[in-house]
Amino acid sequence: MKVKGYVRDRILYLSLSGEMDECSAASARAECDRLIEENLNAKKIIINLSEVQFMDSTGIGFLIGRYKKAKRYAVQLFIEKPTLAADKILNLSGIYSLIPKCG
Repeated sequence: MKVKGYVRDRILYLSLSGEMDECSAASARAECDRLIEENLNAKKIIINLSEVQFMDSTGIGFLIGRYKKAKRYAVQLFIEKPTLAADKILNLSGIYSLIPKCG
């Protein structure tokens, strides 16, 4: 799992690519958390999932963890462009009631 991040107009964009499973979640979690903590002045965070080829329940846990971290800092979190497979899992999990989809 690769994580890329950048800030534009006080929005932190996090782009994930690869497979989100138990093996890759720890490094992705650490990198996303580092980027969030380095950009606490962001007014929102958008996680782009357009290049995530596989996601299991670990991905849901990963997103909920980032949601809790963002909420602690009073920053809104959004999911952007999930792949069809990821979108199905996210819909079934009900995560969009916590983390809205944008774009």
